[in-house]
Amino acid sequence: MSSTIEFHDVTVVRETHKGESGAGAILCNIEGEEIWIPKSVISDDSEVYKDETEGTLVIFEWFAEKEGMI
Repeated sequence: MSSTIEFHDVTVVRETHKGESGAGAILCNIEGEEIWIPKSVISDDSEVYKDETEGTLVIFEWFAEKEGMI
């Protein structure tokens, strides 16, 4: 099981839907910065996962490190 990390007070700004290339992504406002998060890296424990959701975003730690989020 992969380690996860939480970001609090996150709001989804926009969502892309599943296309030929994958499962889509959500554009999140995290601490005033807008970041695209692929749905494939979002944990099932996340409150934030689609358009019009807000709260705690839980993603895989390897992705957050790769994107310089931590």
